[in-house]
Amino acid sequence: MIIKNNEAKQKQRIELDSATILRYLIGNDEEIDTLIMCKSSEIELVTTDFNVYEALASIKQYDEFKLNKLAKFFEAVEIKSYKELKGEKPILKDERVEELRRNALKKKGE
Repeated sequence: MIIKNNEAKQKQRIELDSATILRYLIGNDEEIDTLIMCKSSEIELVTTDFNVYEALASIKQYDEFKLNKLAKFFEAVEIKSYKELKGEKPILKDERVEELRRNALKKKGE
């Protein structure tokens, strides 16, 4: 919570899941790109280290991945510890990678 001029203002908090992170890193979603690239002071972007790990591990060699987008992501998003929030991290399996890629790369409205 941010307190300014004796009045409490609450930031909008958006939690980014693995598929959303992957969509940002290799997809073409203008809304997600704008949300992260033009970080608003009114919005708090949050995710876990495990979500980042799942997204990065789901990138294929042939994907159009730009390292500068990852750098901007770390600048704009608060990363929380999955282990501290939920416990041990599950092992990432091929089925989960394929599910994330399907969700991240599907077109809007599908």
